[in-house]
Amino acid sequence: MLENISEFIPFLIPLVVVQFGLMIAALVHVLRHKTYRRGSRVLWVIVSFISIIGPVLYFTLGKGDE
Repeated sequence: MLENISEFIPFLIPLVVVQFGLMIAALVHVLRHKTYRRGSRVLWVIVSFISIIGPVLYFTLGKGDE
C-alpha cells in the first residue's frame, strides 16, 4: 500500500505547492482590496481555502478592476 503512495509523491508535491501559492495570493489580494465583482470579502476568504478551485474562481469571477 505505501509503495503505491510513494509513486505519486513526485506528482503531488508540485500540485500542493501550486495550491498553496494560489491560496496565499488570493488571500493577500482579498485582504488588500475592498471591491469585488461578485460577493463579499468574507465569501472570498472562505472560497480561497477550497482546494485549487477556490483561488481560480476568485481570480476569474471575484477580482474587481483596479
